[in-house]
Amino acid sequence: MNLILIALAPVFLIAFYIWMRDKYEREPLKQLILALVGGCLITIPVIFVERWLGAPLEYLSGYAAAAWNAFVVAAFTEEIFKFLAFMILFWNNPNFNEKFDGIVYASFIGLGFAGVENILYVTDGGAGVGLIRAFTAVPAHALFGVVMGYQLGLAKFYPQEKFRRFFLALFLPILLHGIYDFILMSEHPYLLLVFVPFVAFLWIFGFRRMRELSDRSVYRWLRK
Repeated sequence: MNLILIALAPVFLIAFYIWMRDKYEREPLKQLILALVGGCLITIPVIFVERWLGAPLEYLSGYAAAAWNAFVVAAFTEEIFKFLAFMILFWNNPNFNEKFDGIVYASFIGLGFAGVENILYVTDGGAGVGLIRAFTAVPAHALFGVVMGYQLGLAKFYPQEKFRRFFLALFLPILLHGIYDFILMSEHPYLLLVFVPFVAFLWIFGFRRMRELSDRSVYRWLRK
């Protein structure tokens, strides 16, 4: 039980932070739970697809294996299913009524996925693994969601940009997720040196997008 609490604590702390950032027109609790559950559920098909896409790893080694595993098996599969979950649950949802909502729902889907993944890692590796992932993998999934949700928020409310934003909503999270995983999977000492700066970059990149869409909230101006 303690390990599960350790695994889920960062998920709920980050979720609370994002909820607080949605300060002008907060989303209903029911919808936030739906996003978390959606993120949890996509772990099931992700497991099977990752096993299938992981088959070529038998014939690869070194950096080629790390790149395939990072960008295709992990990043591509996980971000595709997060995108599909968002489109099914929220694209036509009446509660998706401003740009910042894209960030909220996409990041909560990412946190739902991260919660299940974290439980698996922490129950296997112990509290130390949970502590490390609380500052790395869990916020990374949330920030990949922020990047995706930023683009989906713009796609929703600027229809003329929809297809370009859809592309970016997939391409950027896959790219960032792939780089994150490749740094770790390559185990190259020079690449590992840039891991902490890269995680810091993800935080800064995500915070700027949250601030931008929060400042552009239509509800901010309606309150004045």
